[in-house]
Amino acid sequence: MKPIVLVAAVALIDADGRILLAQRPEGKSMAGLWEFPGGKVEAGERPEETLIRELDEELGIEVKEACLAPLTFASHSYENFHLLMPLWVCRRWIGTVVGREGQALKWVRPRSLRDFPMPPADEPLIPHLIDLMG
Repeated sequence: MKPIVLVAAVALIDADGRILLAQRPEGKSMAGLWEFPGGKVEAGERPEETLIRELDEELGIEVKEACLAPLTFASHSYENFHLLMPLWVCRRWIGTVVGREGQALKWVRPRSLRDFPMPPADEPLIPHLIDLMG
């Protein structure tokens, strides 16, 4: 039986209707692939708290919990674990998005998301974002 890993992710949407993707840095598993920002939910932490913490740590922005809207989730089996990844949408934050961990960032139109290689768990989220954004 594989362990279940809970990872919270967010689609940050800017005023122009573009979605932020972050590139996984060298040295991490699936390095070079593009993903939605977020991270592993720590013990005792709610997924919304994870996103608020990760967005501050990774991107230097402050997000209020009320600005996180749940959209959908991914459930994907990798070789050694099963990933459960709820996806929120966020259109409002305080501060300027910067890659604090040296990761490349890109603002992408929803219909262009498929042009970026992503981890298998992220790919099923794309149609939901395209539907949401029209």
